[in-house]
Amino acid sequence: MAEKFTDEYWMQQAIELAAQAASMGEIPVGAIIVSRNQVIGSGFNAPISSNDPTSHAEIVAIRQACAQIENYRLPEDATLYVTLEPCTMCVGALIHSRIKRVVFATTEPKAGSLVSARQLLNSGYYNHVFEFESGCLADECSAQLSAFFKMRREQKRNLKKQDSLLNNLK
Repeated sequence: MAEKFTDEYWMQQAIELAAQAASMGEIPVGAIIVSRNQVIGSGFNAPISSNDPTSHAEIVAIRQACAQIENYRLPEDATLYVTLEPCTMCVGALIHSRIKRVVFATTEPKAGSLVSARQLLNSGYYNHVFEFESGCLADECSAQLSAFFKMRREQKRNLKKQDSLLNNLK
């Protein structure tokens, strides 16, 4: 039965959460925290709908996991699966929660803080560092993000067209 619980299996669960975020107009990022082949926390991006700029998928999943285990530190074997490379805020929260491992799908060139824009764990400043891997189902997650932003650009263009038409009628 353990063969079922691969990185790809858990990342697929995170992708499904990312789709929930997209359906709410949020950037499609999903996250799951697993310990002993059990989900102990999950979340998706929700800063717009929750009016909370810290409601990134990773933070939501950490909060849920910590509440479930009733501890501010995650279990020693905890792995986070997230569809997009974590930002600076999320890396900080992952350090403080003592995550063991992070598996992310696709890089984030502008705000990624593990391998892209910043490589925070290489700084030597932190009393805890975690293992991380990238590329798990990267093509699928990248396509999900690209489709979302393409749709969002089309919506903006349509709004501009409508505004232009209304202004011409005045």
